Amino acid sequence: MSPALVAYQLLTRLLEPLAPRLLDARVKQGKEDPVRVDERLGLSGALRPEGELVWLHGVSVGETLSLLPLAERLTKSRPDLSVLVTSGTVTSAELLAQRLPPGVIHQFAPVDGPQAVAAFLDHWRPSLGVFVESEIWPNLILTARARGVKLALVSARVTERTARGWARFPGAIRRLLAAFDRILPQDAASAERLQALGGQVDGLVNLKLAGGPLPHDAKAFTGLSAAIGDRPVILAASTHPGEEMAIVRALDALSTRPCLILAPRHPERGAEIATALTAENYRFAMRSRGGGLDNGTDIYVADTLGELGLFLRLADVVIMGGSFAPALGLTPVGGHNPLEPARLGKPAVTGPDASNWASVSSALLEQGGLAMVATPGDLPAVVGRLLDNPAAARAMGEAARRTAGEAGGELDRLWDSLQPLLPLRSPGRGR
Repeated sequence: MSPALVAYQLLTRLLEPLAPRLLDARVKQGKEDPVRVDERLGLSGALRPEGELVWLHGVSVGETLSLLPLAERLTKSRPDLSVLVTSGTVTSAELLAQRLPPGVIHQFAPVDGPQAVAAFLDHWRPSLGVFVESEIWPNLILTARARGVKLALVSARVTERTARGWARFPGAIRRLLAAFDRILPQDAASAERLQALGGQVDGLVNLKLAGGPLPHDAKAFTGLSAAIGDRPVILAASTHPGEEMAIVRALDALSTRPCLILAPRHPERGAEIATALTAENYRFAMRSRGGGLDNGTDIYVADTLGELGLFLRLADVVIMGGSFAPALGLTPVGGHNPLEPARLGKPAVTGPDASNWASVSSALLEQGGLAMVATPGDLPAVVGRLLDNPAAARAMGEAARRTAGEAGGELDRLWDSLQPLLPLRSPGRGR
């Protein structure tokens, strides 16, 4: 074993007794679920079902939600298997509770200490572990491998910065990548970086291209539509600090008076956004506080979880958050999934930073299903044209829908690649 991995294992063994205290501090900060915090130590109150179990892991909201199509395929095509999904954030757990298929188990992932990892694996005993994006935890991966768990790293995304960091420990990263039976990066650049680090790449799969339209509550849609009336609706989706007020101020220049919905990426920021809007005398309502929409409401703060599908359906035009940081002098975010509005046929506008979705954004831009602006100040010209010309907006939305439809096939490729790793069918279960 490489000296770096030996040092890591020794250090985590020495520091692991501090984990309960650190987790308690995170509970007080709202970063851990107080009822389920022991799961982070590998201790579960949930019973393991009998038979073979497949384990899917992603760290936060985007990664874990990208696993939903695979979880659904497993439950439908292999009902003889149990499915466990682990994640690392409270927000991801709350969303998964709403959207996981019936029978799929969710747990918080253990911290990467030897005892926590051992307790987790002792309890769940997975046959296959599927890690999404760049989740490479040395103790978890190497211990699982040592116990005979088949492992796959799928939809792997490795930035140049991440690759440079890993390259400082070449022996360690080679050993970790060798633990995977399948490595399926999400793009050619990630594949090249993984190969340079010693990984054996088995093809490309981007799970974030595999999902369908986001779900919504039809009754809530009807109620909000009636409250909004004939006013055009602009949705600023998945926004980050600094973007909301920049977008609000910019859209003041529109000749029409729209209903602007602000859906922050992290809904717990609702109070922060409300304070900023109050300071500048905007009329707004907050969904988390039961605020009603009426003709006097300029802005609706959609600070709730799991309702983006609802707000996308209400929108006439969507502004993609997480894409304006460079224009505002903030730390880049890389943008969010432009396929979410595209799958619903919604015209969308992004800022200059769509680096997390470069290939998808390029395809949408090329086909006329997405517009890009340099700064929030450029939004009124583009958004205004779309609101003034509904036929052009519909054509842009349909171009986006067609392009999104062409992005399919990812789940089938992943499913085919995983077949040799899945346990043999149990003759007595799920028939």
